[in-house]
Amino acid sequence: MAFVDEMTIAARAGNGGDGVVRWLHLKAQEFSGPAGGNGGNGGDFYIQGVRDINLLARYRGEKKFQAEDGHEGQNRHKAGAGGKDFTLNLPVGSIVTNKNTGEVFELVEENKPILVLKGGRGGAGNMAFKSSTNQSPMESTPGARGEEAELHVELRLIADAGLVGLPNAGKSSLLNSLTGASAKVGAYAFTTLDPNLGALYGYVIADIPGLIDGASSGKGLGFQFLRHIARTKLLVHCVSLESEDPLGDYKRIRSELEQFEGGMLSAKQELVVLTKSDARDAAYIEEVQAQFKKEGRETHTVTVLDDESVKNFRDTLIAALR
Repeated sequence: MAFVDEMTIAARAGNGGDGVVRWLHLKAQEFSGPAGGNGGNGGDFYIQGVRDINLLARYRGEKKFQAEDGHEGQNRHKAGAGGKDFTLNLPVGSIVTNKNTGEVFELVEENKPILVLKGGRGGAGNMAFKSSTNQSPMESTPGARGEEAELHVELRLIADAGLVGLPNAGKSSLLNSLTGASAKVGAYAFTTLDPNLGALYGYVIADIPGLIDGASSGKGLGFQFLRHIARTKLLVHCVSLESEDPLGDYKRIRSELEQFEGGMLSAKQELVVLTKSDARDAAYIEEVQAQFKKEGRETHTVTVLDDESVKNFRDTLIAALR
């Protein structure tokens, strides 16, 4: 199932049921006065966050959702039944915008329903119109329409740490080694097309697809996924030691982070990880580390082929997340 992180749906609260004209029938008094009940109120429309990042993909074939309409009034002054409320489950981290009103709702808590659209009020039956001057009212009113809107849903993953870097920087391999996740790994760019998640002692780690120059302005896949690290506590910046210019690669990604939404990402706490250390000798690695140190950046080295280096970085990451 392809990952979906953005969609627009049609949503509607329930319409109110109509009020009715009815008459009370008693023995020897065929028309004993008005008895039409009010219509039931329409159901309200709620949204709530749940921990399932693949929910939007399952909604692709059905993009219209609505609460139940209220039922019409009944005889003997009885009101019609109210319509059932409808709750649309969305992934935690979703930002929902009512395109009709501009209201914005953020689903940052799990299983906490938020009212988005109000159901229509039920109409009045003829009993409501009885008065001293109108003993036999023929009036009733229809139920009010429920609120409706187009809702734009944008998922921003809520993770404790986000792995960023150029394509093929070793992010997926590192995620797999740290958390036991099963992110696809390949020796070519853009192996990761969807964000992958892993759990590390209760912390959620997100592997974000590789960024390219111009990502912050929408080029390639970058802009689509930068928003997924907006809520992370820290960034794990992966830089491949297979590169001929690791520091240059690092600066390219930093430039994209600084340009995204006013630099909100570049201000986050960051760990710089030099990956694939098995591909280079000690002298090259020391030279690269010295280059980063001149820029005021501490680095950590790791190779997924060495369990000890993975363990050392895992300990560093956990300490930073606490």
